[in-house]
Amino acid sequence: MRNLLSNKWFKFISVGLLYSLWVLWLGSYWWFIGLAVIFDIYITEKVHWAFWKKKNPPNGKQTKFVEWVDAIIFAVIAATFIRMFFIEAYTIPTSSMEKSLLVGDYLFVSKTAYGPKTPNTPLSFPFVHNKLPLTHHTKSYVEWIKRPYKRLNGFGDIKNNDVVVFHFPEGDTVATNIPTASYYQLIREYGRERVWSDTRNFGEIIAHPVDKCENYIKRCVGIPGDEIKVVNSQLFVNGEPQKHYEGMQYDYVVKTNGTSINSKRLDQLHIANDDRTVSGTGYIFPLTEENVNILKEFNNITSVTKIVEEPGDWDRNAFPSDENYPWNRDNYGPLTIPAKGATVSLTTDNLPLYQRIIDVYENNDLEVNGGQIRINGEAADSYTFKMDYYWMMGDNRDNSADSRFWGFVPEDHVVGKAKFIWLSLDKDKGFPKNIRIRRMFQTIK
Repeated sequence: MRNLLSNKWFKFISVGLLYSLWVLWLGSYWWFIGLAVIFDIYITEKVHWAFWKKKNPPNGKQTKFVEWVDAIIFAVIAATFIRMFFIEAYTIPTSSMEKSLLVGDYLFVSKTAYGPKTPNTPLSFPFVHNKLPLTHHTKSYVEWIKRPYKRLNGFGDIKNNDVVVFHFPEGDTVATNIPTASYYQLIREYGRERVWSDTRNFGEIIAHPVDKCENYIKRCVGIPGDEIKVVNSQLFVNGEPQKHYEGMQYDYVVKTNGTSINSKRLDQLHIANDDRTVSGTGYIFPLTEENVNILKEFNNITSVTKIVEEPGDWDRNAFPSDENYPWNRDNYGPLTIPAKGATVSLTTDNLPLYQRIIDVYENNDLEVNGGQIRINGEAADSYTFKMDYYWMMGDNRDNSADSRFWGFVPEDHVVGKAKFIWLSLDKDKGFPKNIRIRRMFQTIK
């Protein structure tokens, strides 16, 4: 058996077979030229591919330094390959998914669940996303090579209520001092001139390709063809109330008899320090249904009232930010999610819903002259979608920047499915109490 494993032909056949399966999965058959390299590495040995190592070292051994270099190169290549095609680590940075996912949760995200997508910008610094380590906003990638969107085969499709990691749809343009904020909402709130000129507060304005936009994590509440509607904070999908999850939260006004709530009791309810807002004679907390029932039993609590925005009270930041759609976070829609191949009639009234899809996500030249809509120079009264789209919302419903504010998520922005938590750290506590042992290795539902 040992002789077989050390046989050069056995090594070549084994490595060549694995490589061929990867090329077939990739679907780019010109990569089969790599078999010639593998053949030379194991059989002919004409080219010294490992140039950092001596070809015939004394006593057949490399120096310790060379061995370390060899190990590091192998580790970087292997880890990059795994991260690109199979699984990637992700950290929960904000409270938008609490209490389903907490700030400080460290996750593994499966790329194979929906199929990994090949990089749009393959030339980049390893193990970082869009900026170099120890820099403010220096790009970690170059755009000398740009590739179109391509997704490999996966184990399935996105389903309703999957927890999905995706590239922020409005992250193509970024104010570097606040990279997670929507540039387009900043423009609506402060005006283009101030956002571009006030570098002290907003920083520089830079552009990112799709695969280098900031990563977000939300629950996919709507898939292509679904109708979405929110009535008094209750989400309806195709006319049916969305399934309730134990970790789902809404904001409540909690009033007391004038006394304060013991902070240790709030710790037991896992209400983070950042979520404890004092308001008049009480507090404002984001609460799960379970925590609402517990708080009502406190002796000094006089009322626990859910905060709901009124119908017709237009939030100008609510997608599509148009007066014809006077929606807010708690009363929204109805809205049908576009599906690949579906055709929608276009008017100047409904164009705000699809303008970004047509112009940005699907790369058309869109113009409106008077009342006429022109796409790629031709008059248009309808449009057929080229991609599937999804509707993402956070489980912390009143503290989540999600599709209600920036609209549809294109399929080419989807990264993968969140699978399980491998570590969880509470930023409000010191070591070792900050380790949430009960959350470690939990699957994500």
